[in-house]
Amino acid sequence: MNAPERDLLACLLLPAAAVAAPVYAADYLTAAQAQRALFPEADAFVPRPVTLSDDQKKQIRKRSGLRQRWDTQEVWRAASGDAFLGWFIVDNVIGKHEFITYGVALSPDGHVIGVEVMSYRETHGGEIRNPGWLGRFRGKTLADPFKLDRDIPNISGATLSCRNVLDGVKRL
Repeated sequence: MNAPERDLLACLLLPAAAVAAPVYAADYLTAAQAQRALFPEADAFVPRPVTLSDDQKKQIRKRSGLRQRWDTQEVWRAASGDAFLGWFIVDNVIGKHEFITYGVALSPDGHVIGVEVMSYRETHGGEIRNPGWLGRFRGKTLADPFKLDRDIPNISGATLSCRNVLDGVKRL
């Protein structure tokens, strides 16, 4: 390829490179790390994957008002010795364009113990990892409204991520 052809090719490719959207993806915690963060007193996490029937998925929708998209759910039973501490569940929801992977710890009676964002793949809205925001889920049950800006605040610039994680936690 001669110099004029090379220069022409560079000029043709430059605009495509200049408009390509940057890709952001960050893995913050593995499932094991999130389990330890949410159940620090646990000495065992026993995998208990759940395969949901169509009837079970309908019940989830009926009780939470939200559709269960997946047939299977990653679940672990957290224990300390013989004491049952609760459940750790990994889930995915769409942010604006990409999946957000998060873990939820639930007490034996269904209260949220905590939430950890494990992977965030969006270009904006990573503020949902803020401990202050995630801490607002503590103690919530299905009896709570789970409404954005009512009992869980919205974060400007992260509205879809906030809403979808909020809905995901309610569904779980």
